[in-house]
Amino acid sequence: MFKKDLHRKFFWLVLFSIAMGYLESAVVIYIRWHYYPNGFDFPLVPIEKTIAITEFFREVATMIMLAAIGNLTGETKKQRFAFFVLSFAIWDIFYYVFLYVILGWPHSLMTFDVLFLIPVPWIAPVLCPVLISSLMICYSFIVIFGDRVVAQKGMLRVERLVMTIGCAIVLYSFMSDYVHFVSQHHADKGAWTLSQNKDLFSEAAGYVPKAFQWKIFIPGFVIMCGSIGMFFARVKRAVVRSESRDLKQVA
Repeated sequence: MFKKDLHRKFFWLVLFSIAMGYLESAVVIYIRWHYYPNGFDFPLVPIEKTIAITEFFREVATMIMLAAIGNLTGETKKQRFAFFVLSFAIWDIFYYVFLYVILGWPHSLMTFDVLFLIPVPWIAPVLCPVLISSLMICYSFIVIFGDRVVAQKGMLRVERLVMTIGCAIVLYSFMSDYVHFVSQHHADKGAWTLSQNKDLFSEAAGYVPKAFQWKIFIPGFVIMCGSIGMFFARVKRAVVRSESRDLKQVA
């Protein structure tokens, strides 16, 4: 019964996440149709404050919706977080899938995109969020399906610490180039915030990302992979011990 119920929840969460990916891509298509009629490309076009604030809170609302489906699906704290992470990853991947199907964009996995706006714009090749989403799916599967066999408490403190360090490095690689450009060329304006009475991206006039900080991203991503690897190895050992005990009891 537990297995059947888990698969049913998994199916509906995946379906919801794919639908969210389509909804997200539809909104972005409308925005790009208005601001980038000839197709999206850098430099970024300033966006009116009202639209910018609406877009900012749309991203917040998206996170709330993904967190909500995770909380409604999971039965324990670690399951709820794992389902949230899984939903986030599937949503993010299918967002790009639908953009490619409808617009033929991104042209490749190395195409630069604005990933997020909080607290400042995140700029990176599309490959980066796809890699991270894939890692998030791995983490979710370890928790969700590993939990069927053996009860485990989720990540240990050291595993969470390693993951936090990796995430911080990766986020720095996303935001550093944009922040550096603004500080060098438009220091008087500063990065856009909700409290400022100016258009979004008005401080980024002339900003065109040419080279991504791979030397920062790759170590951060490897550290994140190391955290997931430590977690997986520990859960696998626990599963093997549990199965061994079950075989002994049957014998």
